[in-house]
Amino acid sequence: MISSPRQHEAMSKLLCQVCGEPARMPDGRLLFLNSKEECGPNPSTTIRTAQPPFCLKHARMAPQLCPHLAEHGYVALLTQSAPLYGVIGTPYQYTADRTIQAMACDGVPVPYGSTALDWIVATQLVRTPRAFTVVHLEDL
Repeated sequence: MISSPRQHEAMSKLLCQVCGEPARMPDGRLLFLNSKEECGPNPSTTIRTAQPPFCLKHARMAPQLCPHLAEHGYVALLTQSAPLYGVIGTPYQYTADRTIQAMACDGVPVPYGSTALDWIVATQLVRTPRAFTVVHLEDL
């Protein structure tokens, strides 16, 4: 299970999702690991991630320790920037009988600026790695 407060803190402050220390490498870049399932067959397209970055030490351990990455494989993305994009959360709707009802969360990120944000209780922040390079962890 994802801890929403921990995910929010790690994503908003760009902290390693394992140790909670700053995730930026000495050269200022960030390292994200996404499952191949999330990146699709071509990771050169726009990627949105709710997975906080890793420091180099913990990125090397993650593929063995994370059941999701172990099962689906991973893509390591090295980037200078990953601006906040929006949130994932539970949408609500106002019903005809004048009640507010929770709807199923589809996991699709809702961008900042969308009117749909007025009806979402956010559980995860989402970032967009920009101008990233796909790397092999062994090469870092």
